[in-house]
Amino acid sequence: MNGDNLYTVLVAAAGLLGAIYTAKAGPRSDAPAVTVAAPEADKDGALEVSPEIWSHFNGKINTLEHKVDHLTELVERQTVRVGALERLLRQAMRIIRQANRRLIARGEPAEEIPQELVPYSID
Repeated sequence: MNGDNLYTVLVAAAGLLGAIYTAKAGPRSDAPAVTVAAPEADKDGALEVSPEIWSHFNGKINTLEHKVDHLTELVERQTVRVGALERLLRQAMRIIRQANRRLIARGEPAEEIPQELVPYSID
């Protein structure tokens, strides 16, 4: 039984050494290595990007530009809607206050102002 334990320890140690060697060797990739040269500045101060890098990332850059343009358009549209809704809420607050003044003038109890409209009070 002692020999079986020794054999198991030897197999485990060999496996561990193999795993360490494989990890140090690094992953093997069939993709060609991309060398990135430092960009050179023109006389105008503009940076040049190598054609290999540009061709690789150009599609991704275009996709991201389209997404950013779309999100910018959505934000602008929603900003206009929020402005319109805030104007309507301020108008509702004015109407409620006018109605309450009329009710008080007639001697009737005023209506309660909803807490949601209080921030839009112009008074």
